[in-house]
Parts: sequence; C-alpha cells; structure tokens
Amino acid sequence: MSFTDAIKTCFVKYVTFSGRASRSEYWWFVLFIFLGALATGLLDLLFFGPSRAPGHQATRIFQPLFQLATLLPLFAAGWRRMHDTGRPGWLLLLPLAVALGTMLLMMGGVMGFGMMHNSGVTGPGLRGGLAGAGYLMFGLAWIVQLVLYILIIWWLTRPSDPGPNDYGPPPGPVSSAQ
Repeated sequence: MSFTDAIKTCFVKYVTFSGRASRSEYWWFVLFIFLGALATGLLDLLFFGPSRAPGHQATRIFQPLFQLATLLPLFAAGWRRMHDTGRPGWLLLLPLAVALGTMLLMMGGVMGFGMMHNSGVTGPGLRGGLAGAGYLMFGLAWIVQLVLYILIIWWLTRPSDPGPNDYGPPPGPVSSAQ
C-alpha cells in the first residue's frame, strides 16, 4: 500500500474498529500524522510566533486541531493493525489502564499523607517511609509503562497473519464506496 492509499484508507475507515489493517497502512498513516503535526506546528510558529514572555506557552491552534482530527483514525488503524497480527485491539488500552491506576494510587497516597498530617503525625516518620514508598511505586509504574509501550510497538510491527483470522480476511485495497 502506498503513502496516499494508506491516508485515504484510514480516513475512509475513520472510526472503523473491525477488520484488519496491513503493516504498511498503519505505519504510512503514522508517518503522515508525524509530518502533519510537524507542518502544523510550523504553521503555528509562522502565524503566532514563539512565546515572548518567560513561562508562557506560545499560541497553538493548527497543531492541536490536526491532532484532534487524526486521533480517532489513528486509534482505529492501530486497533485494526492489532487484529491483523491476531491480537485483540483492546491491548492498545493497556498503557492507559496503567496510567489511570498510577494516577489513582498517587491520589490515594496524597490523600493518605494529608489525613496522617491532619491527625497530628509529623516529622521524618511521615516523610521518610511514605516518600520512599511513593518513589518506589512511581518508578515501578514508569518501568511497567515503558515495557508496555515497547511491547505494543513490537506487536504493531509484527507481520500480518497470512490468511483469515478471528478478525476477518487479510486486508486488501479499499474502494471509495466503503
């Protein structure tokens, strides 16, 4: 599949999570999104300039709009790509699940720290042990997150199942009627 065919296919299947996507379809679309984000970021810089005040963000309009417009087709293409390798698409959600779990644990830790502080527990006992446990859990979550990202990228680069699998026949060319 060519670069332009991949872009056309992914936009025709904007939110299609069923079926399969070839390796070339997915990775050409990823390249398109990378180049589009780069180009729209440069447009933002051209039209709005860099941030002039220290600590303030420069105005960005084009790049966030482009990224928002391509978020669902990228996610759908990744979902179909996972299907093409014989894996369920929901595996793409694993890093999100770990991130949400980490956030909940951190919020629980902050609330626990606050409750202990309000009940009169102070000093090194409060800061030392709890801070160490917090750093350990945060580091562990970071390592798990990194391993999951590497695993998902590895899955997305695997060859297609040669024949039909649980998710349908091998991907073929897409007509504009689909």
